Amino acid sequence: MLKVENLTVNYGAIRALKSISFNVEKGEIITLIGSNGAGKTTTLHSISNLVKKQGGTVCFKGEDITELSADKIVTRHLIQVPEGRRIFLNLSVKENLELGAFLRKDKKGIARDMEKVFEYFPRMKERIKQNAGTLSGGELQMLAMGRALMAQPELLLLDEPSMGLAPIFVDEIFEIIKKINKDGTTILLVEQNAFKALSIANRGYILETGEITKSGDAKQLISDPAIKSAYLGG
Repeated sequence: MLKVENLTVNYGAIRALKSISFNVEKGEIITLIGSNGAGKTTTLHSISNLVKKQGGTVCFKGEDITELSADKIVTRHLIQVPEGRRIFLNLSVKENLELGAFLRKDKKGIARDMEKVFEYFPRMKERIKQNAGTLSGGELQMLAMGRALMAQPELLLLDEPSMGLAPIFVDEIFEIIKKINKDGTTILLVEQNAFKALSIANRGYILETGEITKSGDAKQLISDPAIKSAYLGG
């Protein structure tokens, strides 16, 4: 479904990504793991064409989208939930969700998908008329994911969904990610909580200073002594 080859990104003299290659197959949850500054967010931004690439190709469903603008990439149903959520805090929960469907004209489908979002995130229905600025961090993450789902993603890019959340919300978010995937959405997950990410993923890639140093089945990676020591607290 997604094929990234020799992706290179520079920030001035700093090489943030050094010819990395990986793939995501339809139906999978794939996770990118690495420490801060490893290049995880840059990878997602490169796929969505939010940062300029100095080399490499990105293909989605057989189409070369390397040079496709970010707004055109969204029309291909490749949708990103950014780090920090980027919610419109002065708008209501409902208005934020509706913005996720801004390219759509199918009113019945939009209404159906909003109900589906409420199945995943019942709190959003309870707070549908509230301004997003009144929500907790966990609720804002739910709203960001719900907004993305309103765009009918075939591939959902999730950037640090557990960042800054209380443990109870972290568990809930990861359970919902599994449900979204089970319902047919392929997921590429960037996550600081390596154990949680690998526990729900099919495969994983370890990113270190802009290079993929290891990849494989998530269960194998989670039991790898070097990865345990570096990312899983022993």
